[in-house]
Amino acid sequence: MFYDDPKKHNLKHNPFKALVSPRPIAWVSSMDTEGVLNLAPFSFFNAVSERPQMIFFAPNGPRPTGGEKDTLVNIEQTGEFVVNLCNYDLRDAMNESSAHVGPEVDEFALAGLTPEPSVNVKVPYIKEAPAALECKFLMNVTLPTNNPKSKNNMVLGEVVGIHIDDAIIDGGMIDMAKYRPLARLGYMDYGTTDNVFEILRPD
Repeated sequence: MFYDDPKKHNLKHNPFKALVSPRPIAWVSSMDTEGVLNLAPFSFFNAVSERPQMIFFAPNGPRPTGGEKDTLVNIEQTGEFVVNLCNYDLRDAMNESSAHVGPEVDEFALAGLTPEPSVNVKVPYIKEAPAALECKFLMNVTLPTNNPKSKNNMVLGEVVGIHIDDAIIDGGMIDMAKYRPLARLGYMDYGTTDNVFEILRPD
């Protein structure tokens, strides 16, 4: 099949996000200027550079009540955030934190998670997370949109500190069988890296 109009694929749902998968999940903690914590997952996320270490995630779309999402507002005001990495064991807490609630609601408490002080940023990370990336805000790139009610944003951040649970380290490397990072697939589907194999470069 072929289609070039997202509304004319003749399938039950648009397959775009199912095809561009698996996608890691940025479980972003942020804080407003009054110290109120926010926590939300985003699956348009990845690393973009190693030297320096940089990541991006896309807090696209408006709040249900209008305006930019709390995560983006907080980051632009404070210049800091943390990308917590989610594993299979935390899948339900991650999903709980995706609820549409007011900016005054602390999603750490809502999801039963523990905010742990960071080292190089004021925003806490999730104590229960297998890993967390402390980030300084670099820029927000506003991308084209075909929805006048919604913006497409791409937040870039420099990683200034990394927390790793020692339990997922084995032989000086991250053990994927112990890490079990959660990945977003299409529709309402998620997956884990339960089948890991090595391929060496030809050179």
